[in-house]
Amino acid sequence: MGELVEIIAKALVDNPNEVEVNEVEGTQSVIIELKVSPEDMGKIIGKQGRIAKAIRTVVKAAAIKENKRVVVEIIQ
Repeated sequence: MGELVEIIAKALVDNPNEVEVNEVEGTQSVIIELKVSPEDMGKIIGKQGRIAKAIRTVVKAAAIKENKRVVVEIIQ
């Protein structure tokens, strides 16, 4: 799941080298922490959070195959 978030994020931002993805696995759920440079924060969140919502939707759809609950957090 983390690789999927990383690929999407790197395609959206101006500074792909500063994209960091950290996966924290629990028993039933996975938390994916996404960190980008401050200048790229708007590109990841989008207008009214639409891009962030789309990223979360794609990751949740991929997680259904593995019967896991995934939470994507965007960290500043």
